[in-house]
Amino acid sequence: MFLRIILAATLLSLLGCSDFIHPVESTPKPTEYSFNYWLLQKVYLYEDELANLPEDGDSVQVLYRTLVDPYTRYTPPSKSDDAITAINTSKIVGGDIGMRYYSNTNLEHPIIITRVYPNSPAARAGVPRFGKIISANDIELTGEKAKATYDSILSYSKTIDLLVEHDDTSTLYNLTKETLYAPTVFVDTLFVDSANGTPGIVFITIEGFKPTTADQKNGSYGELKAYLDSTASDKRVRVLDLRNNPGGHVNQCIAMADLFVKEGTLSSRNWRALTADGESQYYSSTTKAKAGDPGETGKYLILANRGSASCAEIFIAAVTETTDIPLVGEKTYGKGIGQTNYSTFAGGLATITDLEFLTPKGNSYHGIGIKPKYDCEGSPSENCAAQVANKLYGAKIPNLNKVLAKQANHFVYYNTSPNLEGGAIEWNNESTYLKAFKNSLF
Repeated sequence: MFLRIILAATLLSLLGCSDFIHPVESTPKPTEYSFNYWLLQKVYLYEDELANLPEDGDSVQVLYRTLVDPYTRYTPPSKSDDAITAINTSKIVGGDIGMRYYSNTNLEHPIIITRVYPNSPAARAGVPRFGKIISANDIELTGEKAKATYDSILSYSKTIDLLVEHDDTSTLYNLTKETLYAPTVFVDTLFVDSANGTPGIVFITIEGFKPTTADQKNGSYGELKAYLDSTASDKRVRVLDLRNNPGGHVNQCIAMADLFVKEGTLSSRNWRALTADGESQYYSSTTKAKAGDPGETGKYLILANRGSASCAEIFIAAVTETTDIPLVGEKTYGKGIGQTNYSTFAGGLATITDLEFLTPKGNSYHGIGIKPKYDCEGSPSENCAAQVANKLYGAKIPNLNKVLAKQANHFVYYNTSPNLEGGAIEWNNESTYLKAFKNSLF
């Protein structure tokens, strides 16, 4: 009994000593801000900026805007699904009838159809390319407001009735929108003059590098390879047109470059990433070409301009430094860095610059661009490419003053914002880094 009294007195004494016994603090609950702060500290390429980041805060957007790099950005959870769809696919949100158009306000009916996607509602209905749209859903499309009117009808209507004029014949097409994945590789033959034995020059327009496109299994790579496989016997000069191509997924652009390269290094990279235990480390690697692809023989040029950026530049450097295929056009944009996308703790999307790319010869082009072997600045690019094709390969071309080539805006759609979409994009395994983040809290 006496011992119990002593123990009780001792316990009461200890409870009265606030420095000895205190409540156990629980592990702080992670926030979207704390996760993004942690992730940037671990993988952002430009480490010298990280000391400027406030460790505590409420606005993730403010956190990212503290950084100098314009390509490192945050997409909130409410918009992350749409952003992921845009980065990974060529899906047309809201559905589409499968056409593109050009508006020429000098015409009474200014909307001219420039593309009809294979297997789309428009293609199945037989809508002709280069036809003029006279009306949509019984609304005549004339004057400066024709484009806005047509866009509105296309956005808000499930069914669209188009009256199209082609070869002096008008036809009504009844179309219903469907979920579509647009092609990213298009083929046009220009400078044809059959009467004088000129077979023309093939322009292969590559608009981006995405894993899911009209070829939902192999993406842009699948589109290009399918074309090359089906035209192995084509002896004409072919121009790989990457003008205003903003980039895309690294595995796509490197695989597409490999279609033209027999051997050697395709690309080198340095990057900062998480180790298995959640620490930060620098890595380097190179990607080698493999032989036996359909583009390794034939007559090719690459056509580029200042809007050819990021993954497009990886493609250009890989092909021009390892083959005799020359670059024609203008100096490229100069984006030799890449971003990895991370799904965040709260379901947002962190796009963080963590990669630097080098050409096969080990050169950096970031902020510099890639200079063409044949400069076309100040002259129409298609005409310039045709002249180079004539000089290098003896390709027959008509008198260019006859304007036998269609203008670029008749057959090419350009994305002119390489800093907003595309890039040299990769994805990280979210289970790996989210686990590392949670472990860092204990």
